[in-house]
Amino acid sequence: MKRIFLSKEMRSIRIGVTSLALALMTLAAQGQEKAEHKNANVRLADKALSAGNFKEAEKHLLKALPEESKDPDVQYLLGYSQFHNGNFKSAISTFETVLTIEPRHTSALYYKGMAATKLAVEPNSKLSATIKEKYLKTAIEDYSKAIAIDANDPKLYQNRAIAYRDLGILKGTKEMDNYNKDQATDAYNKAVIDYEKVLSYDASRKDIQTEVKKAQVYRDNLK
Repeated sequence: MKRIFLSKEMRSIRIGVTSLALALMTLAAQGQEKAEHKNANVRLADKALSAGNFKEAEKHLLKALPEESKDPDVQYLLGYSQFHNGNFKSAISTFETVLTIEPRHTSALYYKGMAATKLAVEPNSKLSATIKEKYLKTAIEDYSKAIAIDANDPKLYQNRAIAYRDLGILKGTKEMDNYNKDQATDAYNKAVIDYEKVLSYDASRKDIQTEVKKAQVYRDNLK
């Protein structure tokens, strides 16, 4: 589910089949009249995000708190900026705040899952195998929650498949303290199922076809 952040007035519109034309006209008119956010720092963050300057956006959004702390859109943009700045732990915390306010915020679940996966597989990470496993299971849980809300978004299945695959690699590496062949096999099997779900939306995706084969090879070569 793609999220579009609109004014409160625009979000209050419920488009019915019989009033579609009128609703579209109303949306257009409100779009023209939409006022800028009352918080100057949020306005500055919007400009920074438009320019792709996530560091500047994060700085201004942090300044907007705590005044805007209960606004899920502002909190989400902060987490989004933190994610793109590589501040994954901070992003996870911010997305948790978003989900406390709006539990069905699928984009927050999606990026929270991505942030957790990033922490688990960071090169030269000093995290223990147990903590890495915890992050990957958290990511899987986040994607599963998002799928329960929006079951027709292939990117959710793809990212959950990646988390399952990485969990399989972690649990299937004998040098790791949490090595468990059976759990690794199960993780790879679930990765294959999710990859195949992605292919059900677009069977021509060569990259996913390759990932299915790789997961199967990894699974079959577990010792």
